Amino acid sequence: MRLCKFTHEGKTQLGIYGEETIVSLEAGRAAYETATHEKLDLPTSDNVLDFLPPDGRGFAAAQKLAAWVERNDGKLPNSAEIATKNVQLHVPVPTPRKLFLLAGNYNEHIQEGGGAATERTETFPYVFMKPPTTTLTDPGKPVVIPKVSPNAIDWELELCVIIGRKCKGVSESEALNYVAGYTVVNDISNRKFRPNPERKKREKDAFFDWLHGKWHDSFCPMGPCVASADSISDPQGLEMRLLLNNEVRQNALTRQQIFPVAAVIEFVSNIVTLEPGDVISTGTPAGVGSSTGTFVKPGDVLHASIAGIGTLTSPVVAE
Repeated sequence: MRLCKFTHEGKTQLGIYGEETIVSLEAGRAAYETATHEKLDLPTSDNVLDFLPPDGRGFAAAQKLAAWVERNDGKLPNSAEIATKNVQLHVPVPTPRKLFLLAGNYNEHIQEGGGAATERTETFPYVFMKPPTTTLTDPGKPVVIPKVSPNAIDWELELCVIIGRKCKGVSESEALNYVAGYTVVNDISNRKFRPNPERKKREKDAFFDWLHGKWHDSFCPMGPCVASADSISDPQGLEMRLLLNNEVRQNALTRQQIFPVAAVIEFVSNIVTLEPGDVISTGTPAGVGSSTGTFVKPGDVLHASIAGIGTLTSPVVAE
């Protein structure tokens, strides 16, 4: 099941996502009940977590509706379907309390940046955060190149995990039981952000240049939907692809991660309590622009895709 948040004709609602059409939960329920004469216990809510595992009160009903919609594809009344191209999609979880991301979780990406490959037994996940309310960006909305430092803006396609149940100190073997679903993130990065060029060099300058280059407004597009955890049997078996203006730049599999999704959840939850709606983006594979000196410019379009979830499209504009 894939769920999305969208606005159509001034109304914001949740729906069952498809590349061509979206069926709103409200209209889908009406069509279902008319066709089957069976009531669906769907709560009235605009919070996608209410319809996702493990604890969503409307999960069972939404799952039943989604399966019925899939079986009746092309047979639903016109009033129940909306063309995806005619809606404004939104970040599925627009205000997470915590927005975590991983650096260096694919060896090929580490190596293309000049680093040495490593084994998970020899290291630990490098986790950082972005300010969610200003970096999270709706599908189709632009990535804005900041005028303060415009010349080295890069892409990073990533699988993102949405936490569905509060957890602290969870084991890797149990970690996936706390996942609500998965979405796509593009961790936009400013590779050459250098505040105060006349500065006196300090030991940690390089780290903070890198970190602050992650924080510009619009630098975390997310979407287009959430694939429920039950629909992704193995988060380590997903194909990933990013296109810059229809040219393939990243092409990888999530199984190439140094730390798989479950290990990442274990690590983070041993540091901080994870809460429903928290998101963890699990790092990018090889093929980023900095490896070839290719950076985005106004007019470019990024298409970030993960199999089983969908394609997150982001045009690029100047500030």
